Amino acid sequence: MQIFGMGKMKTIHVSGKRKRAIARATIKQGHGKVRINNQLLVNTSPKMAQMKLQEPLILAGEDANHVDIDVNVTGGGTMGQADASRLVIAKALVAWTKDKNLENKFLKYDRHLLVADVRRKETRKPNDSKARAKRQKSYR
Repeated sequence: MQIFGMGKMKTIHVSGKRKRAIARATIKQGHGKVRINNQLLVNTSPKMAQMKLQEPLILAGEDANHVDIDVNVTGGGTMGQADASRLVIAKALVAWTKDKNLENKFLKYDRHLLVADVRRKETRKPNDSKARAKRQKSYR
């Protein structure tokens, strides 16, 4: 997390991961615009991902109306990218406001708003079809 201060204009950079998706957010003073990969949040699809991305903004309330958040997210699938973006939006809002009440509100609502989910796909083993599946034996 980096904070660049130039007088009154400050910019905060935050990053977060979920599965193979990596999201990087920049938050600065503004008018409440949230862009995901240069696309406004209201134009994001699928609808479920859009609703996930709005959770930290709704919980933050009035604090989210005074900042612009730009998120760049790469890798992974649609929902992995949505979760990574949701994580960085929440982390950026907490870093911007430096508000313990907001942090506690996020943690109480869903711990994964501020803490990355470190679970990854288990790797496939040689000579087997899946990660846990074993070759069947036939003795007849």
